[in-house]
Amino acid sequence: MAETKRKRGRPRKNPETVADTPVKQAKRRGRPPKNKAQGAADAAKNLVYKTENAWDIKSMVENRIEKFSKGYKAFLDKAKTEREFVREAEELAIRNGFVDLDKVLSEKTPLNPGDKVYRIIKKKLMMLAVIGEKPCEDGTRMVGAHIDSPRVDIKQNPLYESTDMVFMKTHYYGGIKKYQWLAIPLALHGTIMKADGSVIDVSIGEDPDDPVFVITDLLPHLAKDQFEKKLGEAFKGEDMNVLVGSRPDPDKEAKDRFKLNILKILNQKYGITEEDFVSSELEMVPAFKAQDLGFDRSMIGAYGHDDRVCAYPALMAILDTGKPEYTAVCVLTDKEEIGSVGNTGAQSRALENFLADLCALTTKGEYSDRLLRSCLAKSKMLSADVNAAVDPNFEGTHDKLNAAYLGKGLAILKFSGSRGKSGASDAHAEFVGEIRRLFNENQIPWHTTELGAVDKGGGGTIAMMIANLGVDVIDVGVPVLSMHAPYEVVSKVDVYAAYRGYHVFLK
Repeated sequence: MAETKRKRGRPRKNPETVADTPVKQAKRRGRPPKNKAQGAADAAKNLVYKTENAWDIKSMVENRIEKFSKGYKAFLDKAKTEREFVREAEELAIRNGFVDLDKVLSEKTPLNPGDKVYRIIKKKLMMLAVIGEKPCEDGTRMVGAHIDSPRVDIKQNPLYESTDMVFMKTHYYGGIKKYQWLAIPLALHGTIMKADGSVIDVSIGEDPDDPVFVITDLLPHLAKDQFEKKLGEAFKGEDMNVLVGSRPDPDKEAKDRFKLNILKILNQKYGITEEDFVSSELEMVPAFKAQDLGFDRSMIGAYGHDDRVCAYPALMAILDTGKPEYTAVCVLTDKEEIGSVGNTGAQSRALENFLADLCALTTKGEYSDRLLRSCLAKSKMLSADVNAAVDPNFEGTHDKLNAAYLGKGLAILKFSGSRGKSGASDAHAEFVGEIRRLFNENQIPWHTTELGAVDKGGGGTIAMMIANLGVDVIDVGVPVLSMHAPYEVVSKVDVYAAYRGYHVFLK
């Protein structure tokens, strides 16, 4: 057969050896071809880790964000101390069908899937559970937060008068910048155990008709020496005395007339004497309310976001949990700001005891300690604690590739600690991957974070204590601006993301 003549200048193509081009492939499949720029964009989308602002995510419905934020603000104003948080949480729990676990134990009633129980320790630590389909020895799904916040505590023998004014001595609680607590309105909250054994709850400074209190500051005109000192030396803890009065008792012959007048007022109102301060727990907290912040009302400014901005969503998540696969547990601890110590902190045996009782009431056989050990080894927890959001007013504090940002949803903190991860909980890659998949599948905004740049500082959460029990745990919380200040800032969309994230994990 004669060879066909080729057109001059064009090499012959062998269809068996020449690969299809993307354009030919697209034409053959009946779709319009993608240009090279589009292909590169798709590749970048699939290959590059990129965070998204949570307000842009369709699953984050704005009216639900606003509704949840409104409830959170109202709760914050009623729960400025750990005791108040527990009191409000117990009311909500009972309203949602939870019963006291110790009552169940006394009646020797077995627990079944869907049953809801809670336990309170010393009115400062609360644990709630919804019994799952699987037995407790197969593990639980827990969300743990703390409900104490930095503050200024009143000493046990606080009252004194000086220069015709009356003050209360204080001892600050947790990590604070002392100067931030000067010259702002303060409210007095707490509990007094009287000599006769009766208990008085105190809240002064929250009602519009209430008086407030203040730790005074030095005017700039006379602060030359103060300005020349280092920040940590210019404000001394022992000098943070709260001004509480300046009117004398009418009896001009009385000793300490100004202090006596305050004692008479307290005795008339609460029936207490000066000695009753010895058996009291009184806290000075900022007197202002939680409010929308910004022209767009996208943020919430308030005292106590650390860590009630995680504790409240965790509480709401357990209240909204029906009949989960694994038993769902919410742990609300005290004393985190001073090391999770004491019998109401995360280092106590309270959680172990709670889980042991759940195992005993759900097992079909005889209870043994091995059930609890199995439960702990197979359990998983989200440590619901806040993270320090990047503040552009203070450059150099974060590695911006691994930092928390306001408005980007939940902050996943693989490891905590400071300077070489000292004192850290460092989650295993497998558990990080599990949480990442869970959030992605449920369209919950999240981003990976750490607590500041290396060697800049750091901090810890309850995660380390929980991990020591054998539980898989990772910190997942809300980014906060001005953390540990009397007035902290969070994004509403992050608060709602926390609720959604905790809820899908528990259920």
